Amino acid sequence: MSNRPVVVGLGTIQQKGNYDELDEALILMDKAFKKAISDSTNSNITEYIDEVRVPKGFWRYRDPGKWVAQNNNIKSVQTTVTKVGILQQNLINTACNKIQNGEIRASLILGGESRFKMLRSSIEKKDYVETPLITNPDIYDKSSEELQLDIEEKELGSMAVGYYAILESAFRASLNKDIKSHSEYISKMYSHFSKVASVNDDAWIDNPLNPSEIGYVSSKNPLMAFPYNKNHCSSWNVNQSCAIILCSEAVADKLKVPFEKRVYPLASSETSYMIPALQRPNLIEPMGMKLAANFILNICKENNLDIDMYDLYSCFPVAVQMFAKFLKITDIDQMTITGGMPFAGGPLNSFVLHSTTKLISRIREMDKGIGLVTGVSGMMTKQSYSLWSKNPNIDFIHKDFTNEAKNKEIPIEISNITEGNGKIIGYTIINYDSKPKAIMYINASDGKRKLITSSDKSIIKLMENKEWIGKKIYFKENQLVS
Repeated sequence: MSNRPVVVGLGTIQQKGNYDELDEALILMDKAFKKAISDSTNSNITEYIDEVRVPKGFWRYRDPGKWVAQNNNIKSVQTTVTKVGILQQNLINTACNKIQNGEIRASLILGGESRFKMLRSSIEKKDYVETPLITNPDIYDKSSEELQLDIEEKELGSMAVGYYAILESAFRASLNKDIKSHSEYISKMYSHFSKVASVNDDAWIDNPLNPSEIGYVSSKNPLMAFPYNKNHCSSWNVNQSCAIILCSEAVADKLKVPFEKRVYPLASSETSYMIPALQRPNLIEPMGMKLAANFILNICKENNLDIDMYDLYSCFPVAVQMFAKFLKITDIDQMTITGGMPFAGGPLNSFVLHSTTKLISRIREMDKGIGLVTGVSGMMTKQSYSLWSKNPNIDFIHKDFTNEAKNKEIPIEISNITEGNGKIIGYTIINYDSKPKAIMYINASDGKRKLITSSDKSIIKLMENKEWIGKKIYFKENQLVS
């Protein structure tokens, strides 16, 4: 199949050190691309790249893809920048589909962050300087929907940790586990992840953490949103970048790219159906996520494909557990090959590119095998799955379940009741500005959803030690009364 998509080049960059030793994100991405060109074994691959896709990061560049292309003597390419809210896997899916349809010959996908350099600039009291790029990309892809409701943003803010912590409480309750035993489990899981990261050359941390260093609150591991401490959370203060070169098999053959460099996308599924967390019929079982998982599992079953390795998206523990449930994975040892976002590093909006790069590298090293990468966008809002193989076992197939999920999953309306009864379905405790506050999602007595809060210290203490999911409560003016 001459238009079969195949990865032929990979590049990763990681930097640590003082401010002057670190590059900005633009240079990191350029260096990663140069490594990918070299990795492909034929520098003429640049003559076939028709597009550059970059997920938007913390940086202010309008079109880093165009700059990187021109800096590597690629004169004419279409550039796309995708904003947070678009699945990172979607960049790969779109490129594969366009290659398979004969619309392009090759695609360059880039991701990179330099928040560690930003952090060092603050610590060393130096001005963080970024190359000004003010020309817009050819395509700027962004989601038209908000990731949270106004009431959620008011109480939880725009940081993801509180939303995921609420989902974690719902997942814990679904397992009928008490708070202590579940907290011990996720600390054990993430301790294992840190061990994997410690032997991953591309990971941010060098030394593994034991479960207590993850599960217990300390000055180095403060509570972020109960039950999550800092070491449960994605670490985005990294200097990391990666580059993936995809092309058609015909181009790979023409350039005589060695077969040991080639790894094939077999199948990918995604869902971008947007329901704010508070309105989800089931907080921890999104319909689209289930449909997309079953699609991949069915492909494996129908084609006798056994998955050898996984990297489950790991911004917070509940994301790992939800993917593991849908994929029927129970062994912690199977859940990551990177070490996860708290330990391998979680560059905003591009980690899936890093986990995909690591998976492809591992498949190359083994010279065999099949691997699966999962991805998330938003507050566990959108999900993706991607199956990769050393051999082109099947022609690449992609399925978007957004519309099917939309037809099957109807958002729960928000209640206008100002006083009444309800039942808690998810909760967390945040401590912004040293003012602890419990935030609860409830099913109100009118069958609709409501968000209520409490700053009562005695209630907060109880919530930290005894399960409140399923508890019937009384509220008034959005406040828990009893």
